[in-house]
Amino acid sequence: MSNYYPAVLCLCWLALFVLGVLVHENDRIHRSDKALFYLTYALIAVSSLAEWGGIRLNGMPLPSQWPLKLVKCADYILTPIASGALLGPMRVRSRWHRILLAVMGANALFQVVSLFGGWMVTIDAQNRYAHGPLYNVYAVAYTLIMALVVIEFILYGMTFRRQNRASLYGIVVIVFAGVLLQEFLGGDTRTAYLGLTLGAALVFIHYSEFSQLAADDHLLEQQVQISTDALTRLQSRFAYMKALRDYDDAMPLPSDLAAFSVDVNGLKATNDTLGHEAGDELICGAARCIEAVFGKYGRCYRTGGDEFIVLANMRREDADAALKSLERETKLWRGKSVKELSIAAGCALAADHPKLTAEELVRVADQSMYEAKTVYYQRTGKERRKY
Repeated sequence: MSNYYPAVLCLCWLALFVLGVLVHENDRIHRSDKALFYLTYALIAVSSLAEWGGIRLNGMPLPSQWPLKLVKCADYILTPIASGALLGPMRVRSRWHRILLAVMGANALFQVVSLFGGWMVTIDAQNRYAHGPLYNVYAVAYTLIMALVVIEFILYGMTFRRQNRASLYGIVVIVFAGVLLQEFLGGDTRTAYLGLTLGAALVFIHYSEFSQLAADDHLLEQQVQISTDALTRLQSRFAYMKALRDYDDAMPLPSDLAAFSVDVNGLKATNDTLGHEAGDELICGAARCIEAVFGKYGRCYRTGGDEFIVLANMRREDADAALKSLERETKLWRGKSVKELSIAAGCALAADHPKLTAEELVRVADQSMYEAKTVYYQRTGKERRKY
């Protein structure tokens, strides 16, 4: 035991040092979180040193009992704190955490007072220590602290998806196994700090892994936001330009690709007479009609103020039917401020233009849409510049 335990502790201290280096090198960890990791590793190292000091001084002929008393006092204060320190990087904040801190503080105060009263440790003439008359108070406090640590691990685990919790709870099992093996086997069995060190390493791995997953989720959320038009919730111009590039990379175009260009009639007049909120209502109404008709066939994009593009996989008869259906949808639409909606729409099929790129196909659809808009102004007699 005299050689085995110091060797194990040296490996634990080396592992804690390497963990500190890994934390230092990890640029994804915020500075404040790094400080919590460092503090956790320092507490585990110092408290394990206190436990080893108690073993080393036990029975050693010394002129005073105070070195052994001080070391055992530090051991009984720091060991529960080291167990709770694993929670530090998790930043769990709940009423249970406040209770945990209170129990740790009360135990520390009790140990300091016991240092002078001899309640926790008694030391004989050979400088050997034994449990004092109130040692059970410490045992209860330590058990309560470990129970609170488990509760907080569970609360922390509930912030993850269900399938991501097993590894976290496994860390609790390892830490508890180290502590319980030492307590129940007794004697020379010293596994608590081995379990704590393994737990600290696994907490770091867990933190790093799920920090990366959180970063990936955040990036995906940002991509969704960029790809979604804020007003209409259709696909954005950014998504539209990406779709064009994807089609260009896969040239030639699919033979069943259909491009639709849609524009709202009378938006300027609505903005001038009823205000821009009414204009936005008109744009959103057009978006809903477009999505209702084309959503099941392909992607619908808002590419400008009142300009929409649809890229869908449709045959000629389906495309013709969709344009008629869009006209019916817009006639049925009613808003709060605006009572009618009129659009101009044009279509171009890749089957008719097999050598064109996606962007060029959209231009053909644009030309068809402008022809429809010209017919609209001729039929209504409205001045296009003002309307």
